[in-house]
Amino acid sequence: MMPNKLVGRVPAAAIILIILSLVFSAACSSSGAQGNRGPGQGQQTAEEQTPTFAVTTARTVAREVPAVVLTTGSLVADETSNVAPKVAGKVVNVSIDVGDFVAQGAVIARIDDSDPRRRLASAEAGVKQAVAAVRQAEARLGLGPNGSFNASAIPEVRSANANYEQALSELRQAEANEKRYRDLVQSGDTAMITYEQYRTARDTARARANAAKETLDAQINTAKQNNQAIASAQASVEAAQTQVEIAKQEVTDTIVRAPFSGFVTNRDVAVGEFVSSADVIAVIIRTNPIKIQMQVAEADVPTILVGRGVSVQVDAYRDRRFAGTVSAISPSVDQTSRSFVVEARIENGDNALRAGMFATARINREGGSTGIFVPRSAVYNHVPTGSFRAFVIVDGVAKLRTIQLGSEEGDNYQILSGLNADEVVATSNLDQLYEGAKVTT
Repeated sequence: MMPNKLVGRVPAAAIILIILSLVFSAACSSSGAQGNRGPGQGQQTAEEQTPTFAVTTARTVAREVPAVVLTTGSLVADETSNVAPKVAGKVVNVSIDVGDFVAQGAVIARIDDSDPRRRLASAEAGVKQAVAAVRQAEARLGLGPNGSFNASAIPEVRSANANYEQALSELRQAEANEKRYRDLVQSGDTAMITYEQYRTARDTARARANAAKETLDAQINTAKQNNQAIASAQASVEAAQTQVEIAKQEVTDTIVRAPFSGFVTNRDVAVGEFVSSADVIAVIIRTNPIKIQMQVAEADVPTILVGRGVSVQVDAYRDRRFAGTVSAISPSVDQTSRSFVVEARIENGDNALRAGMFATARINREGGSTGIFVPRSAVYNHVPTGSFRAFVIVDGVAKLRTIQLGSEEGDNYQILSGLNADEVVATSNLDQLYEGAKVTT
């Protein structure tokens, strides 16, 4: 039985010996291969295994940072107009709607102009009638249109003046005869009865001359009165023309126009409604420029002056800053909050800012300091540590700096600590860099 057992165990032992032989042979072969390599064919060095990162760079910049007052406020329209018609009447057209932009002078609505046009026609007829009265008055005096008045040129005055001149001539002749015969009576060369005839003739001629003078004066007065009638008629023409202008203005006032360029925020009437001058047709606001009303602490007001720069930011445009200037400072303090209201005007050409928006503002004041600024791309937010980092490049090696951020200015951050002026910082691949990393720019 023993020989049979040995025969069963021999194959297993043989297999084990074969495996051990193969392992020893492989080890020897590997050792021999390494012994045959040359000097430059060994394992890679630590320097060859360190990666190099390609980055872009920028320099930190030092510049003056103005002192500011931080505050909040609300945006309000620069102007708000409750547009009402100048005349009462029925609305026949409304050409705007809420949200529309209207230019200054654009038509907003139209009022029925039938009655004003009838009054205009009546006033124009009154002008024609008044002009006819002027021509009639001029004709009485023998004047042409717009002729100048000369009393002596009036026919009635000329006739009366001729009669007066003739009466004066006859009077002078009668007075000469009376004097001559008076002298003859005194010398006894003629009878008294003859003298009395000439004296009576003189008195009669004097009476006729006085009567002719009165007639002349009466004709002159009549001519002057007729000339006054011309002036009165001309005044009537001017009054009638004034009525025409009033009627034309009434027709014009039936068209309601925008008082300035802006946006329609309310439309309060519809076609067919009757409106008066007290009814609001639409509300228009001017938003360029737009104003911000800010609450400023009592202690900060002395450092703020009209004309100072203001920087405004709203939640709707977090990546933008809107520039403006202080336009007004309230002369009195609010008794509850102990703060002043400061207004600033902001350019709003693209209408990005809307009335009612809440805004944060920075108001420049006297004083300032020097700040360090870097591009936003040079700042890395390291989430695991909750810190902000930057990498300064020195001789092709990245140096890690933990930084404290200040305010944003466009595409730059102000650095409160961690960086100095005129240092070279990486602006790309920041998530791959670490302290001592090799870089190429």
